Amino acid sequence: MSNDSVEVSIYQKPKKGNYYCGDSYYYKESATQFICALADGLGSGEYAKESSQAVVDIIANDNEASVEQIFNECNKELTGKRGVVLGVLKMDLEKGTYAFTSLGNIGIMAISDNCEKKRNIPNSGYLGGYRRPFKIFQGKLDEGMVFIMFSDGVTSRALSSKYFYSKDVHTITETFSAVSATNQEDDTTLIAMRYS
Repeated sequence: MSNDSVEVSIYQKPKKGNYYCGDSYYYKESATQFICALADGLGSGEYAKESSQAVVDIIANDNEASVEQIFNECNKELTGKRGVVLGVLKMDLEKGTYAFTSLGNIGIMAISDNCEKKRNIPNSGYLGGYRRPFKIFQGKLDEGMVFIMFSDGVTSRALSSKYFYSKDVHTITETFSAVSATNQEDDTTLIAMRYS
């Protein structure tokens, strides 16, 4: 899907043998910000999907909230449910900055227009009804910057592939789909975003 400032392309596939993918995502662009969230329910299947979808619904209902508020609200919602790992990327389109945080195995890569790649190291743990510490990574948005957000079905080996340097987000997800294994051992979500 193409927006005014951020172009988005998504690949998602459930774990081999499952109907439900335990990953859920959400993104939205307004006049002042862009937000993208990826939640991975622990385990796989229907209950993992229920938890990840609950988190995404909270973010969709209050996407202007700060990252800290989002994490606190999601934690409350998950009391008594299966936990999730979560990544949230927010771009401030007025200030030209971005902020990202993740808990668990949701990763993000930022690739500058001159192909410099930065990858965050997420905090360990998961959301499941109790507070977990997390760090927020911040940076300056540059024209043509590409962000890749991914769940644990995307391997480090795949992320080192040259097609991730493409400026076309659809090429990134389509190539990943073509070269990734057909029988994946984990729920897999890859979200490619280009800021222009």
